[in-house]
Amino acid sequence: MPNNSQSPIDWLTIGRIVGAHGLNGEVRVYPDSDFPERFEQPGERWLLKPGAANPEPIKLVKGRFQEGKGLYILKLAGINYRNQAEILRDAQLLIPADDRLPLEPGEFHVGDLMGLAVILQETGEQIGSVIDVYRAGNDLLEVALASDQPEEATKDNGQIKARTVLIPFVEAIVPVVDLTQGRVEITPPDGLID
Repeated sequence: MPNNSQSPIDWLTIGRIVGAHGLNGEVRVYPDSDFPERFEQPGERWLLKPGAANPEPIKLVKGRFQEGKGLYILKLAGINYRNQAEILRDAQLLIPADDRLPLEPGEFHVGDLMGLAVILQETGEQIGSVIDVYRAGNDLLEVALASDQPEEATKDNGQIKARTVLIPFVEAIVPVVDLTQGRVEITPPDGLID
C-alpha cells in the first residue's frame, strides 16, 4: 500500500509569519524565498503551526510586498480577524519540495545551505557549519564555529552555545558551494573569523 503522506523532509519553508497586519486577518510574512510569486499568486500553500507535527493546507487569497520592510502582507482563506492572524505568529509557510522553481547558476535554495560544512579553502580545515542565512544587500551565512575551546563558546540560559560569525555570501569569499559533498569553501579576508 503506497504511503501518500509526506514527511517533514518533503517540505520547503518559504516564509515565517511574524505577526498580524491590520484588523481584517492579514498576516505579515518574512520571506525565506526569493520568488515573489510564492507570496503574490493565489493558490494552495501549507501552514506549519508552532508545536504542530504536520502542516495543514491553507489557501493564499492575495499577497503584496511591503516596501521598505522586506515583508509580504498576505490574506489567507478563513483568517478574517486580527486575533485569528495573531494565533499564526511564528507559523511557517511551506510548499512541497518537488514544487521547487528552477534556479539560475550560482543560486541556491536556503534550505539546501543549512548544515553545510564550512571549509577554509587554503588549508582544507573545517571551521564550522552553516546554521542560518540572512538577507541583506548581500546575503550572509551564519556559521557556528567548531571549537574545542570552551572559552570561545558563550552560555545561553546555562547551555553552552557555539560562537557564530556572519560571512558575506559572495563569490569572492565563498567561491565553492558543493551541495553533493555537503560543503562550502571560503577564502575569508583577515579578521573576518577571528
